[in-house]
Amino acid sequence: MALVKHNQLGTLLNSFHKGGCPGVFLIFGDPYLLKQAFHTLSSFLLGNDNKNFALELLEGGCVTMADIIEQTATFSFLSSKKIIAVKNAPLFQSGQGNVDIGFSSADLEHLASFIENGIPSHHFLILMTTQNDKRKKIYKALEDKGLVIDCSVAQGVRKADQDEQRAVLQTVADQILFEAGKTIDPQAFFLLVELTGFNLDLISLNLGKLIAYSGKNRSISPTDVKAVVQKDKKDPIFNLTNAFMDKDSIKTLTYLTSLFDEGYHPLQILKSLENLIRKLLLVKCFTKYAYQKKVNFKNINFNAFKQNVLSDIVDYDTRLKAEIDVQEEYLSTPDTMKKKNPPNDLFLAPNPKNPYPVFQVFQKSENFSLTELDHALHFLSDLDYRLKSSSFDAKTAIESFIIKTCSKGGFVYATQNQDRRHHI
Repeated sequence: MALVKHNQLGTLLNSFHKGGCPGVFLIFGDPYLLKQAFHTLSSFLLGNDNKNFALELLEGGCVTMADIIEQTATFSFLSSKKIIAVKNAPLFQSGQGNVDIGFSSADLEHLASFIENGIPSHHFLILMTTQNDKRKKIYKALEDKGLVIDCSVAQGVRKADQDEQRAVLQTVADQILFEAGKTIDPQAFFLLVELTGFNLDLISLNLGKLIAYSGKNRSISPTDVKAVVQKDKKDPIFNLTNAFMDKDSIKTLTYLTSLFDEGYHPLQILKSLENLIRKLLLVKCFTKYAYQKKVNFKNINFNAFKQNVLSDIVDYDTRLKAEIDVQEEYLSTPDTMKKKNPPNDLFLAPNPKNPYPVFQVFQKSENFSLTELDHALHFLSDLDYRLKSSSFDAKTAIESFIIKTCSKGGFVYATQNQDRRHHI
């Protein structure tokens, strides 16, 4: 039917009161704007119907296309309407690099055929994704038969892109402040944007803090911003893994919930945890078997680490690289003689000129035993397989893993599950 920008959605939905509302919707773009658009759309579609009975939320990548179509086509006994919403729908990931969570071509053909034949009356399918590819056949089918809601924001550095970002930030801020009966000084808003960057979730969170901090004052001042907001442009995944290394279960679970709320796919989170566990395993194996000195890295400061330990780590990485180069040369053929650099994740200090992150990993590796890390990697490997082969509550499984790993007893898994697929 149409392609509409997120800020025009309300006006368009009002026109549907006269009839002509489509049965399928695609919402793509910025996670914050996507959530706002979904709330607006789902509220409109639900009307007076009970959300608990009429709306079913599915996690893309953890549900098959057959399940999505079957649930959309099946009539409900508890509500006059039925809304199937799929978060993180992997419609456009198929065939892109190493991404293996996308729907197959056959799946997309099945979906396109289902849309073409028409969704049952009073049934609605909402597909949500941060990615989009207008060249894909499935996109054209969705745009032709349904409504596509564009929540994307220009990410470039051109003046036009920067102006668009600032306009979106201003609109979001104005809405939040209007609901709270507040205003913000132009200089305060400029400072807030400088401190947070283009991150709508973070802007929303910080405005909430500023609204509470300003109390009875109707306007938020630059002084308020300086007192409340800290410069934070870190990768949210970094916050999760850092809290996990500290074995702080409350913080880790908080960041996990935030990531799911922002639209991160379970496999993105899982891969980040897997990479962290592998890095910690490298460190533990080095300190237990390769490093001759007995050092408690929890009790060593950064300067001592640089002076007494870093050179040994760099030497170890150098020897490892030499061994890899010899193996590569031995296994290479005339057609594959082009030299490749080994992956950085094989080394303890891939960037020795920036040693502080290396120091942190070594220091926090003391929170884990080698056996505990081995069990954790087995579990994450199994969870990876389950995510790609079946439908289940991934968030609950990851939460359980975090709670057990961060507990005093540590994580035990591999032995009691040794007969499972990933245990030899």
